[in-house]
Amino acid sequence: MRYAIITNQRRSIHGQWSSKLIFIFAATGSAVGLGNIWKFPWMTSENGGGAFVLIYIASVVLIALPIMIAEVLIGRHGKQNPVNSLKYLSNESSGFNLTEVDKVLNRTKQKKQPYSNSADFTNWQLVGWMGIIAGILILSFYSVIAGWTMAYIFKAFAGSFSMIDMKESQNIFNSFIADPEKQLAWHTIFMFLTCMIVARGVKGGIEKAVKFLIPGLFLILLILVGYVMTLSGFNDGLNYLFVPDISKINSSVILSAMGMAFFSLSIGMGSLMIYGSYLSNSSSITQVASIVAFADTLVAILAGIIIFPIVFTYNLDPSTAGPGLIFQTLPVAFGAMPGGEIFAIFFFILLFFAAITSSISLIEPAITLLVENYSYTRAEASLKGGIITWLIGLGTIWSFNYGQDYTVFGMTFFGILDAFTSKVLLPLGGLMMAIFVGYIVKKNTTSKELNLSNGLFLTWRFLIRFLAPIAVTFIFVNGFII
Repeated sequence: MRYAIITNQRRSIHGQWSSKLIFIFAATGSAVGLGNIWKFPWMTSENGGGAFVLIYIASVVLIALPIMIAEVLIGRHGKQNPVNSLKYLSNESSGFNLTEVDKVLNRTKQKKQPYSNSADFTNWQLVGWMGIIAGILILSFYSVIAGWTMAYIFKAFAGSFSMIDMKESQNIFNSFIADPEKQLAWHTIFMFLTCMIVARGVKGGIEKAVKFLIPGLFLILLILVGYVMTLSGFNDGLNYLFVPDISKINSSVILSAMGMAFFSLSIGMGSLMIYGSYLSNSSSITQVASIVAFADTLVAILAGIIIFPIVFTYNLDPSTAGPGLIFQTLPVAFGAMPGGEIFAIFFFILLFFAAITSSISLIEPAITLLVENYSYTRAEASLKGGIITWLIGLGTIWSFNYGQDYTVFGMTFFGILDAFTSKVLLPLGGLMMAIFVGYIVKKNTTSKELNLSNGLFLTWRFLIRFLAPIAVTFIFVNGFII
């Protein structure tokens, strides 16, 4: 009971969500991104359709969700940025003076100096740094791709997809990415919008954005689902998604589905921890995390319900569409269908909404670090973080045109960033998070934070200590093999 009193007295200096619904909106926005709408459909198409979806859903429940709960727990208990929250729990678990930790935080709010020093440094802080770095690196190329979605909104408005064939669609896409000036312009606009939102703080910026963007995202999804229900290929699309061919389940499909589930919930990049730090102590971590996981999975499924009926209606091959499904294949279908121009506009606005809600969460951990540990204002931190991210993004733009022939181990700058974050930083961060909460944080602390029945708590504890680490290790190793 003594610890519960201490916990209730502590609060993030950045404020608190107005309600658990706002947290659900924000965390859903963090999880729902281009990966759900762009990557999930083409991963499904490359891995046997319904067989992949079945394993994906099971992986969300058994692997990704337990780690997600652990990350939110760290954030809510620590009430600080990922680096400081991990340090706080680590020191608490080792008997470090809790009052002294808070005194240090107060000191650093007044002086521009690093938070940690040799006297109270813990190695678990490095996991927090790893998540923050991963978020910045991901956002650097994520912003470029998000810029493509903004450009395609205007192309849809201009009627660029009217009656085009595959060759014309490929030419539109290739000419766009070959133009570094156009990509730079859209990349700059997207980063500016992201930084403008986070600079306004938790309630003035992030809350206001997600209150509009998340309901808007689901509204557009439902409108598009209603439209595809009228297509001749609707039933074929549903069968492809939901009728699994068990013969197609193999080790590659299982590992791909596990990886997709893990990454679709934004695990390992600090976003869930920082959003958890703004969550009130009265909110159930397990409840809100489960709702977010359900919403995230629902968006991915709805994206499949939208895309695959289009693919089958217009006799496209889902198994060969691959990553170009969104920007090259679908515009052909948009151009052929009645009312396709309107459909295309709504679809790419949907992609933009998904992108901007994720980008906010990717940079927020870095912003809070600069504010808490180095005493920058949110405006200053947003500007500095945004400029650094924007500069790294120039390498991604370069990778699609002038720099496409400059490779290391066969990968462009963009390829290196993508591989390093998805195959190293994120799975390693998720693995460390599971180990930290499962083995380092006191059992009594996790029990009080989660406030579950004994049976549910023991189930979660088994998953976070055994199943999740083993599964993530397989994902990690598989990334290097492939």
